[in-house]
Amino acid sequence: MRILQYMSATTTIKVDPHLKDNLDKLKLSPRETYNDVVSRLVDMAYDSEPISDDTLKRIEESLKDFKRGKYYTQEEVEAELGL
Repeated sequence: MRILQYMSATTTIKVDPHLKDNLDKLKLSPRETYNDVVSRLVDMAYDSEPISDDTLKRIEESLKDFKRGKYYTQEEVEAELGL
């Protein structure tokens, strides 16, 4: 069994009181540290499954279609489907 140890450092940062209130609301428990909250948020910011080149190409094609006016509105789709 291997145990990883991390060096711990303390850093003080200034945050807006509104941001601190939001961080408090994101705590999973009252005893959760801000470090844990921020770590969780940072983990959420990174996508473990990046978009493939094929998907990026299809998105670009869709954006070109949209700019050319080649799209359907929600109302048009609902009417076509009889909703």
